[in-house]
Amino acid sequence: QVQLVESGGGLVQPGDSLRLSCAASGVALGYYAVGWFRQAPGKEREGISCISRSDGSTYYANSVKGRFTISRDGAKNMVYLQMNSLKPEDTAVYYCAAAPSRVAQRCQFDRISTYSYWGPGTQTTVSS
Repeated sequence: QVQLVESGGGLVQPGDSLRLSCAASGVALGYYAVGWFRQAPGKEREGISCISRSDGSTYYANSVKGRFTISRDGAKNMVYLQMNSLKPEDTAVYYCAAAPSRVAQRCQFDRISTYSYWGPGTQTTVSS
């Protein structure tokens, strides 16, 4: 049974940092593209970052570029999202997801429908 579980969310102040973790079981994340997504109240779920299967290339939405960093630990079968300089508009439920990927295929965080496995999400609230 494939399971992804996010952790690390919480309540922080503007300017603070958080590191989200995505732990996988039943699937080797190294064979998948992995993305981070978020959904704010009243808004659609949006992709914000992804890491490709083979070369580990990373991509970011403009809204988080320069502040967030996605990384992978193959040995632990985990993916992380380091979030720095958090803003109130970053408040959302954050999800990780895995998408089947060919070896040389670039990940695409804006193609949400291609992600097969999802975690339940972790709430991040940025407020003073």
